[in-house]
Amino acid sequence: MHNGILILDFGSQYNQLIARRVRELGVYSEVLPFNTPLSAILDKKPVGIILSGGPSSVNSDEAHLVEKELFEAGIPILGICYGMQLTAHLLGGSVKKGVKGEYGKAEFEVLRSNPVLSGVARKSTVWMSHFDEVETVPEGFEISGTSDVIAAMANEKKNIFTLQFHPEVSHTEEGAKMIENFVFNVCKAERNWKLTNYIDRTISEIREKVGDQKVILGLSGGVDSSVAAVLIHKAIGDQLTCIFVDTGLLRKDEGKKVMENYGEHFHMNIKMIDAQERFMNKLAGVSDPEKKRKIIGNEFVAVFDEESQAIEGASFLAQGTIYPDVIESQSVKGPSAVIKSHHNVGGLPEEMKLELLEPLRELFKDEVRKVGEELGIPHHLVYRHPFPGPGLGIRILGEVDHEKVRILQEADDIFIEELYKNDLYEKVSQAFVVLLPVKSVGVMGDERTYEYTAVVRSANTIDFMTATWSKLPYDFLELVSNRIINEVRGINRVAYDISSKPPATIEWE
Repeated sequence: MHNGILILDFGSQYNQLIARRVRELGVYSEVLPFNTPLSAILDKKPVGIILSGGPSSVNSDEAHLVEKELFEAGIPILGICYGMQLTAHLLGGSVKKGVKGEYGKAEFEVLRSNPVLSGVARKSTVWMSHFDEVETVPEGFEISGTSDVIAAMANEKKNIFTLQFHPEVSHTEEGAKMIENFVFNVCKAERNWKLTNYIDRTISEIREKVGDQKVILGLSGGVDSSVAAVLIHKAIGDQLTCIFVDTGLLRKDEGKKVMENYGEHFHMNIKMIDAQERFMNKLAGVSDPEKKRKIIGNEFVAVFDEESQAIEGASFLAQGTIYPDVIESQSVKGPSAVIKSHHNVGGLPEEMKLELLEPLRELFKDEVRKVGEELGIPHHLVYRHPFPGPGLGIRILGEVDHEKVRILQEADDIFIEELYKNDLYEKVSQAFVVLLPVKSVGVMGDERTYEYTAVVRSANTIDFMTATWSKLPYDFLELVSNRIINEVRGINRVAYDISSKPPATIEWE
């Protein structure tokens, strides 16, 4: 990473948002743990460094600190929230425990403009999330703005600027302007981040790395693995073999659609494995959610391993790992923290001895979607909702069998179809149907029925860490309910889930 903005992560829930804000300006950004050695930071030749927020206190024994020499390296610095307190603490100012802290919206007043606050309104709303506060600023610094506390300070000679609030969140009215000012006014960054350039560069790198060897990829039909597959195929053609495992727990006609979209349309070499009976046999009589997850995960690994070994000369295993996976793997607790296993083919046996190929590992989800469209993947496939690795196995509560899968596939297909028809699909973040192990009495025609209850679930979220239930129109819900009850044999009652996350999760198991 040369000529980019480096973000040092102190545990902020918004660290990925900071990186995305910078990239939206056309400048490359990267997130590293706060304890990355100074030598490694300087090796990356950043044009600017942002110190993120974090839950720690600079006055605690376990405070997350950086080497003081970072501030003497001549690289412009922007400290956000904890980053401001850290700057004050390390450079000779003082930080005290607040009387009540500031959380949520606050009024920020600019007292003295500087290159970061240039063009910013004298008073504006900002988003605060802190308890500690700067009591005295270090020598050479001036207070630039206030709220109920010192809310901004700067040392213009050393190009060090700090904000007590979070400019990266949408609640901070002038936040985007402040970040833009830092990136261009202070760091003089170049607009060096274009996805078309990324595609060309990545294709070239894949060709160079792979040479005439073979690559295998576990294709799920989801956005990440699909975009990775098309990108790699564009680079090396038939040297790529995709393995698509039909677990019997996928959306209705998923296998057929994957073969049509990627096999026929993109002429990719796809090996489709029908493992439905194998998975159903393993799941027979199992109700516990965690046991179901483990059975499905282990069986997928076993099937994938068997099939990949049948491909002679495969040297690389490709995965749709994306940048949030990488960031989450870099714990702020340091290199000893357990690395997250990625959701695609995580946990594959070590004896496979395949080198990893992860062409999307620098991209955020929205960037992956844009790359997908640039590569010619149809819009509706690129903007599909997330689908869990264990599939319908965790949307059928209790035991799983062929009949319940059929019922749920039919109901879910109706719900998704109607979302598309009513132009609602891309207005919600994730939508699906859950089948409960509960039967109730109903009447259809003159007949008494005793059938399953289905729950329709739709959630809206930005980051999937928190979510609200979608306020779908009543007449739309009535339409979906009527269609499911009338068209799906086995369901006679439909409910709508109006739980938010937290306390509920988006998925039911």
